[in-house]
Amino acid sequence: MVGSIASGIAHALSFTGGMTWEILWALILGFALSGAVQAVVSKSEMTRLLPDDSPRSLAVACGLGAASSSCSYAAVALARSIFRKGANFTAAMAFEFASTNLVIELGIILAILIGWQFTAAEFVGGVLMVVILALLFRAFLSPQLLEMAKRHAERRVHSYMQGHGEMDMSVTGGSIWSRVTSPRGFTAISHYFVMDWAAIAVDIVGGLLIAGALAAWVPDSFWQSFFLVHHPLLAKIWGPLVVPLVAVFSFVCSIGNVPLAAVLWNGGISFGGVAAFIFADLIVLPILNIYRKYYGGRVSLFLLGSFYAAMVGAGLIVEGLFQLIGIVPSHAHAAKAIEGGVRWNSTTVLNIVFLVLAAILVVRFLRTNGLSMLRMMNEPMDDHAAPVEPSEAMYTCPMHPEVVQRGPGRCPKCGMELVPAEETAEHGGHRH
Repeated sequence: MVGSIASGIAHALSFTGGMTWEILWALILGFALSGAVQAVVSKSEMTRLLPDDSPRSLAVACGLGAASSSCSYAAVALARSIFRKGANFTAAMAFEFASTNLVIELGIILAILIGWQFTAAEFVGGVLMVVILALLFRAFLSPQLLEMAKRHAERRVHSYMQGHGEMDMSVTGGSIWSRVTSPRGFTAISHYFVMDWAAIAVDIVGGLLIAGALAAWVPDSFWQSFFLVHHPLLAKIWGPLVVPLVAVFSFVCSIGNVPLAAVLWNGGISFGGVAAFIFADLIVLPILNIYRKYYGGRVSLFLLGSFYAAMVGAGLIVEGLFQLIGIVPSHAHAAKAIEGGVRWNSTTVLNIVFLVLAAILVVRFLRTNGLSMLRMMNEPMDDHAAPVEPSEAMYTCPMHPEVVQRGPGRCPKCGMELVPAEETAEHGGHRH
């Protein structure tokens, strides 16, 4: 009995290890690219760019979301932050959708684990969800609910990754290339890279462990029965309808739900069902509780219902559209749920190269006061704006030289500890 249990655990961990090794380089690449994009996109500009729910504002929200962190918790926190500062509520929720469905790293992992068709479905479906959500909000979001959301959003609450969502380390001035390659840009990229990893590490590890356990212990016959595989037409409808509800209780969001989606695809779920499952990371139970804290109970239930409808609708449309075009893969095209083991091949070479890149970014992070920022990821940014003690000396932020105050403290934009203004002047406006 004990031997059987130990063998099963070893089998599950073998699947987990295999999938982890397969996608490691892509995760590092995705987060590095995401960090570079975030380094040149100012969060302070988001409010000004999202004044209403017009098609233009929604398109901008999608672009800004694609340029942000893929952490679901950070996306939820930032959406509340820009809504509090005056952004339109619908546009803020569209930003939230885009930041978890239109990001680079998600597309790369989907292409590697399941196939490029799922990457295309994720991006098409992400846009469809925003459109459906905007229509639902116009039809059913009453002025009373909106006022309730505003009133609750103004309350001071602490939630997971709130500080990370509000931190702004973007570099302004000059061309995009000069900003990315500048010392300040390098520092910003390293901080976003490490903090994004810290934000979703639990989800990635949890998703890989659960996927490994399901792949090892749950027979395909169970999934085939649950997802009505032997009734092809009904399965195409049933999949998008039921998997968002499955996702609610998975507790795994962000990129962590992709390994689970791979296992479900191998078990026979429909193409649109896989898409709807990945869409549903914004209605897992912990995030629903955050909506309740941010916007109140009634608004959180409204968000649950409208988000679920948008996810189901996008999944069904993606299924029909991709079937019509003829690019839905057959289930003979299995997702990668491979046994563990490191072999000398292109994947190993890529992992080595990108692990070196990750090490360079982590060292930069540690050398530029990164740990103090990491400790503030769950706290609102305005908790750090006040100086620690009065002083006649002027202090400034290494990342935001325009932030100047008397005495030490923390930057209200990024949370970094302020340093004496003379120190930054000696180093040309930044710390190397």
